[in-house]
Amino acid sequence: MSDTKTRLCTAGPISIGPGHPLTIIAGPCTLESRELGLQVGKHCKAICDELGLPYIFKASFDKANRSSINSKRGIGLDQGLDDLGAIKDELGVPVTTDIHTPEQADPVARVVDILQIPAFLCRQTDLVVAAAQAANAHNRAVNIKKGQFLSPREMLGPVRKATEAGCNNLILTERGTFFGYHRLVNDFIGVADMMELDTSPFSSAGSPPVCFDVTHSTQLPGSGEQTGGRRDRGGMLAKAATAIGVHALFIECHPDPDNAWSDGATQIDFDSFETILRQCAEIRTVI
Repeated sequence: MSDTKTRLCTAGPISIGPGHPLTIIAGPCTLESRELGLQVGKHCKAICDELGLPYIFKASFDKANRSSINSKRGIGLDQGLDDLGAIKDELGVPVTTDIHTPEQADPVARVVDILQIPAFLCRQTDLVVAAAQAANAHNRAVNIKKGQFLSPREMLGPVRKATEAGCNNLILTERGTFFGYHRLVNDFIGVADMMELDTSPFSSAGSPPVCFDVTHSTQLPGSGEQTGGRRDRGGMLAKAATAIGVHALFIECHPDPDNAWSDGATQIDFDSFETILRQCAEIRTVI
């Protein structure tokens, strides 16, 4: 790794970046109910607390890019924000969720600590700008997931948009590159390159920290009505990403993945989550 300056991203009391513990962003893909969110959040938090890893709860109130029009999308904005706020208060942890339209940015920023820009939408100027402005107004962060169609260096575009819209509190997420043969490919040279973006032409803040999306990286796009996946490879990818020094891991977890509302083929169960985190914690200690 070069000596490129890396900024910190803050979410509530948690600082993500160099010199800080590996942050875990985890929860169910879809916020199916407040009860499920609390069940998953309590499990993830307990393991993170034991291992000394900062924890951020993640769940989506809407899944706007499902493979089929008949797929379950979620509980909606209003109920979703009520539930995310309750989970945040009960667990005492920061929370994050994804937004899909500019109009969602401000109401979401009033509740969550990190506004997530989905990978397919990372170049949507209005969405990125709205998220950045809302984050700046409410002292939040923005997580921009790298589109499967972008090179690492092309993420300078979304970073510049967010920065010029007033938000320096950013984190980027890698979730695999689509090569056209129904499997996402993780290029760890590319991940390292994204950790060293040269933002000096428009910002002195430095390159945003990078999160690695463990579970979405195992997707098998084009599998039919529901996207397939190789959840058995999640642990391998998590360990590799931790070994190269990423600043956070994003992991979707569910007590019964096969019956989850979305991404059942890639979400991992509770036992697997614990195993992966224990292994990654050991790797992080070594490096």
